[in-house]
Amino acid sequence: MQHRKLRFSSIIEWGTLLTSTLLVCFFLVVVIWEIVSKGSSQLSWGFVSEVPSEGMTRGGILTPIIGTVLLTLITALFSIPFGVACAIYLQEYAEDNWLTRTIRASIRNLSGVPSIIYGLFGLALFVQAMHFGTSLIAAGLTLGLLSLPYIITTTEEALMRIPNSTREAALAVGATKFETIKDVIIPSAMSGILTGVVLTLSRAAGETAPILFTGAAFYINGTSAFINQEFMALPYHLYMLSTQHQSIDEVRPIAYGTALVLIIVVFLLNLTAFYIRYKYRKNEN
Repeated sequence: MQHRKLRFSSIIEWGTLLTSTLLVCFFLVVVIWEIVSKGSSQLSWGFVSEVPSEGMTRGGILTPIIGTVLLTLITALFSIPFGVACAIYLQEYAEDNWLTRTIRASIRNLSGVPSIIYGLFGLALFVQAMHFGTSLIAAGLTLGLLSLPYIITTTEEALMRIPNSTREAALAVGATKFETIKDVIIPSAMSGILTGVVLTLSRAAGETAPILFTGAAFYINGTSAFINQEFMALPYHLYMLSTQHQSIDEVRPIAYGTALVLIIVVFLLNLTAFYIRYKYRKNEN
């Protein structure tokens, strides 16, 4: 009787998980099919190599692509060194006390803060207090702050997976703590660190709210982009075409094409993360 109850419970749990998975996959397929079917006709070399023209009703999306690449680069330059260094300190150097646990809890709580809050904070700090103005550097630093909690958390989890016996073996042969971390721990955790970094940057590349207040522009004539000037970015460009343009019906195909390009960019970044993880795991084996 007890065995039958356990079996019935197992079937219910398995069925619930399967139903939830199929439901999520169904809506995912519907969304992707909607974007691909309506945006694929826009994909061409001219679409990704020409600048917007005629009030963004003609031309391509080269300017938003350049802005997105530069924005992601600034985000990476700011968030990766600080995030990885913070995680190494918390995991390898900091004592396990109430202060460290409070810091970890605060970092995890920051991961759940809505991105628009980071946008308002970036507006107050980088745009106004530091006098960067609405610019590429202000938006990149804002996205860097948004990315920091994710990079710290994923890096620390990657370091946690390295067994203590590895650290003790390195110390036993005469290596210093710094040498152990630099030559043994970090290389062993590199797959997890890089995976977390790439996935975080792919998320940052698709953010709209933080750059809405800090530097994204509706339209810029030409392809020039400087860190002290406003810029165009794919997610904000898509938002404007979909909701704010004076001829929404006319630019709707361009909006679908922009959405498809953004999805492709994020997909390639995620694919890169999985490849890095696979490559490092294969080398470890």
